[in-house]
Amino acid sequence: MPVSEAPVLFDVTDGIARVTLNRPEAGNAIDLAMARVLAEISIRCETDAKIRCVVLTGTGRLFCAGGNVALFKSSGDHVDALLSELAGTLHMALTRFARMAKPMLVLVNGPAAGAGLSLAIGGDVVLCASSAHFTAAYGSLGLTPDGGMSWWLPRLVGLRKAQEIILTNRRIKAGEAEAIGMVTRTVDDEVLAVEGDALAVRLAEAAVGALGAARALLRQSLETSLEAQLEREVAAITRSGAAPECREGLAAYFEKRPANFKGV
Repeated sequence: MPVSEAPVLFDVTDGIARVTLNRPEAGNAIDLAMARVLAEISIRCETDAKIRCVVLTGTGRLFCAGGNVALFKSSGDHVDALLSELAGTLHMALTRFARMAKPMLVLVNGPAAGAGLSLAIGGDVVLCASSAHFTAAYGSLGLTPDGGMSWWLPRLVGLRKAQEIILTNRRIKAGEAEAIGMVTRTVDDEVLAVEGDALAVRLAEAAVGALGAARALLRQSLETSLEAQLEREVAAITRSGAAPECREGLAAYFEKRPANFKGV
């Protein structure tokens, strides 16, 4: 299909992979085609050494309206089978995005609901347009969360606030999302792309190997004891100390110059 009609746009330039949800006429709602393309893209992002940073955003007015509810209706009495395939395929992508050894930046360009909320909060850094808002949305359809919402939200905002967001379906506006820790920072709509580009460049120029290892440590930290986490930190810092990034970082420090991590 023409690139403009692809459910997800994908581009890699200067080490930055840009992943753009591209069903604006449907609020970027996730159907099977989009989920499958996201899974393919996530494998590329995870395995391509030339990619140093991943940016996820959406086209149009919404970031992502969640699952394609019209598709649910068309499946009739087999909505359970559809949801199993749709959520399972989406989760293949999200697992790889979460475990890849490179940072992920999410630019929330508009409202996010359901699995769209899950996608929005899954980045390492999340910039949010001031016009955006967030809704869990599952309860109104008689469904439970997917996309990792039940894992991410309690870790970001605490169990009590996560319970309210998911169970009451209350809309969270951008300012509150920043205040409670759902997103990193809220910016004016007209500067979201510019701020995002600048941050993506900064992340791509960083010591991506070390950032990837730090991502893993952070992901594991709430599931292990202090003693076990300290051992993991020793192992990680030992590996990073033996890597070319560390040699370049130390050389740049003592030579009083910017480090060139992309050149190692």
